[in-house]
Parts: sequence; structure tokens; C-alpha cells
Amino acid sequence: MAEEQPHPGIPGLRETRALNPPGAERGETAQVAANPQDVRSRLFPLLLLAGTFFLNFLARIVLAPFLMVVERDLRLSHGEAGSLFLFISCGYCVSLLLSGFISARVHHHRTILISAISLGMALFTVASSQSLAAMRAGLVLVGLASGLYLPSAMATITDLVKPSNWGKAVAIHELAPNLGFVVAPVLAETMSGCWSWRGVLVALAAGSLIMGTVFARFGAGGRFAGESPHPRILRRLMSSPGLWIMTALFSLSIGASMGLYTMIPLYLVIGRGWDHSWANTVVSASRMAAMVTAVLGGWSVDRLGKKVAMSWFLVATGLSTMWMGLAPDRWMVTAACLQPMLAVCFFPAGFAVLSQIVPAQLRSVSISLVIPVGILMGAGLIPSALGLLAEHQVFSLGFVALGFLLLTSVVLLNWLRLPPR
Repeated sequence: MAEEQPHPGIPGLRETRALNPPGAERGETAQVAANPQDVRSRLFPLLLLAGTFFLNFLARIVLAPFLMVVERDLRLSHGEAGSLFLFISCGYCVSLLLSGFISARVHHHRTILISAISLGMALFTVASSQSLAAMRAGLVLVGLASGLYLPSAMATITDLVKPSNWGKAVAIHELAPNLGFVVAPVLAETMSGCWSWRGVLVALAAGSLIMGTVFARFGAGGRFAGESPHPRILRRLMSSPGLWIMTALFSLSIGASMGLYTMIPLYLVIGRGWDHSWANTVVSASRMAAMVTAVLGGWSVDRLGKKVAMSWFLVATGLSTMWMGLAPDRWMVTAACLQPMLAVCFFPAGFAVLSQIVPAQLRSVSISLVIPVGILMGAGLIPSALGLLAEHQVFSLGFVALGFLLLTSVVLLNWLRLPPR
């Protein structure tokens, strides 16, 4: 059984609250699948999700440190190389939008499994591509496969853990992309002598297939159905100002984190005259420090409050991003390390807010609406724009412009209303 209560964040929507134990009426597709607990008691399933997310994320950004090699192999311009990430983003956005239809039928646990297995197969396709057209098609498949993961993962995490611990739980999950940011340039440097970029993709493909099998056997949570994005639900969600505000903030923050990551090695080499190996080393070191700041960011969300934490993170990220474009050469190492450390802090707060402003059963739907736009803008259009600016010898202008937008986005928080939990 379940009772419905009005949701204070979105007029016209009602939130389902379970009264019976999980699975009492619908088996694995019960609307609430787990008894929320603290982070410590749910650490293993959270780490297993983080491991799955690590491979999912690494598959989407691993080409960044190989970008100059891929340019040479396929004879691409800087703009064409930057556009490769746009094709991943397009597939990712479509998959996010459709993920609700899949999780509504096979529940979140199986949706995560489908994502991991299909991602492995898509990576094999990219690794075997011999032309730009074939590679672009394979990258769209990578985006389609990886996009199924995040809505179901966030629904699972917020179901496993008490709301008061969401910031910490999401911070643990966000270790995955930050570790991916570290590992990608390390792979480029350590494997360049024995493996090509194609060999690295094959290894990632095998890893994704193995992780999918492990998750199928040992993964906890997520054994309940999601909500498919029916037109009535979409209209109600899109009438919420909070959803539009979070879409704008996620777009800018993804651009400052994932979008800049894909282009920073190229910027340091052609815009600042760095050696390619030194550029990858600095980028990797900066992301190691970002793993610590991501955890601290999650802790500060639970301590300071979501809106206060987000405002500080947006200001700090905006200033550090502008500094990347304006810093003199002698300060460039500091700027290149500081910006990624601050950019990752937004996401624990962002996902916690996104989970709070909608009813529990619609969390995966809200993510499937907000994140596609954020990925398309932040991880697709921003790298493409930076590539075009590089061709016109004004690479640094993109960093300054993005930093300014992040700074001014803080005013949007004045219109963000969080319902009580």
C-alpha cells in the first residue's frame, strides 16, 4: 500500500509514500525498494555503483588526452576533434531522455546492468572504426549506452540513503568521475608506448562488461520501477522554476568540469606552449586533488545547506575558470590545478537539490530532463566552441566567458525554492 501527499515543490504533483514493506505488493517493482540508512551501512553498494560509474564516465572522456594523437591518425582539424565529444553528448542526451521508459519496465537495477553491457559493446565499435564517419557513429552509441546509467543510479542512491546523508552519498558516487579525470591522462602517458588509443578503448570495453556482471550479482538497491516521462508528468515538471534553474546551473557546471577537461590539454599545448606529456601530468595531478575537494563538497552540503554551498561553489569555480584564461604563464600551473579542484564541488549539492525539488518517484525523470541539456551544452557545445576559438587564436577567451557566466549564475539561486524534507 501507499499513500499520496501533495509535493510542496511542484503544484499539482503528489508524492507516493510507501506503507508496506518493499515488494509486498509488486515484488521487485515496488515503488520504494529499500529502507534508507546512513552512508556507513550502505558503503559497499555505494562503492559498487561508483565503480560502475567510473567506467561509464571514463569511456566518455578517455579520448581527451589522446586528442592530438586521434587528430593525427584521422587527419582532423581542431574543430573536428573537439566535435567528437558533441557526438557522445548527443547520444547521451537522447538516452537520458528515453531512460525513464526503460527503467519503468525493467526497474533501475536492470537498467544499470543494460547500460554497462551495451557500453562495452559500443566501445568495441569505436575501437574498430577506420574513418571519421564510423568513429562518430560509434561515439553516438557510446553516448546512448552510457546515458541509461545516471537516472537509475541517482534513484537508487537516494533510495538507499537517508535524505540527511544525500550529500555524502552523492559525494562518494562523484569520486568516480574525478577518478576518471585522473586515470585518463595517466593511461595516455603510461600506455602510449605499448597501446594505441584503440587498445585503451578495448580494455575499457572489457572492463565495462566485467563490471556489469559483478553488479548483476552483488549490486544492491534499485529493484523498483522508475516513472516513464508521460506528457502530463513532463508538463508538471517543466512548470517548476526550480527545474529550469537547475538545468542552467548544471549546464554551466558540467561545462566548467567535464567540458573544460576535454580541451584543457589542447589549450595548454597550443595556447600556452606546454609539452604534451607535461600538460597531461598537470591535468592528472589536478584531478587527484579534486577527489578530495569533491568529498569535502559533499560534507559541506550537509553542514552548510544546499543553497549556501552551491553559491560558494559557483563563485569559486567562476573566478578560477576566468583565471585559467587570464593567468600569466608563471601562474598557469596553479590555475590549471585550482580550477578542476573547485569545479567538482557543485555536483553533490546539485544532485541533492535535484532530488529534493521533485517527488521521490520522479527523481529519475527529473535527472533525465536536466542532465541531457547540461551534457549537450556543457560537454558538447562548450568544447566545440573552444575548438573554434582555438582555430581563431583566441582560445583563452572561452575560459573567461565561461567563468563570467558561472559568476553571474549565482543570482538564479534567489528564485530557487527548496521544499522541506
